[in-house]
Amino acid sequence: MIRKSHASDAPFVAAIYNHYVTSSIVTFELEPVTDDEMRNRMDAIAINYPYLVYEEDGVVLGYAYATQWKARQAYQHSVESSVYLHHDAIGKGIGSMLYAMLLDKFKEMSIHAVIGGISLPNEASIALHEKFGFEKIGQFKQVGRKFNRWIDVGYWELILSK
Repeated sequence: MIRKSHASDAPFVAAIYNHYVTSSIVTFELEPVTDDEMRNRMDAIAINYPYLVYEEDGVVLGYAYATQWKARQAYQHSVESSVYLHHDAIGKGIGSMLYAMLLDKFKEMSIHAVIGGISLPNEASIALHEKFGFEKIGQFKQVGRKFNRWIDVGYWELILSK
C-alpha cells in the first residue's frame, strides 16, 4: 500500500536511507541520520511536497518524495524527486509504483519539470527514471567524494506539462 508518510515512519525511513549512507554512493551523506533528524526532514518536506511510503504488513519498504529544485521563486514549478527502497525490496516493482504515484501528485500540483540527480554508476536508478520518460540532460564530473573516490552525478529530467 502506498500512502502519505507519518511521523511514525521515520525509523523505517531512516533505516532504509542509512543503508545507502553507509554502503553506497547513492547519497553523498557520510554519516547515518538519526530517527529524529529523519522525522524533521520528512515534516519539513511534507509541508509543501508529497512524501509517500510503501508499506507492507506494517513495514515501510520504500519511500519517495520531492523537494523544490532551487530556492528562487521562478523555480516554483520544478522539483527534484527521490526514491529509496529497502535493499531487500529491490526488483519487486515498488520503486515504479512509488514513482508513478509521485508523478501523479506532481501533475495535481501543476509541477512542470521533475529532475532526478543520480550518482554514477547506478544502472537501476537510470532504468527507473528512463522507464518514466526522463531524459539525461547533463552530468557533473567528480563533484562528490565518498569511499576515497570521486563520483560523477548525472541529471535526468521529465517535463510533465507541454
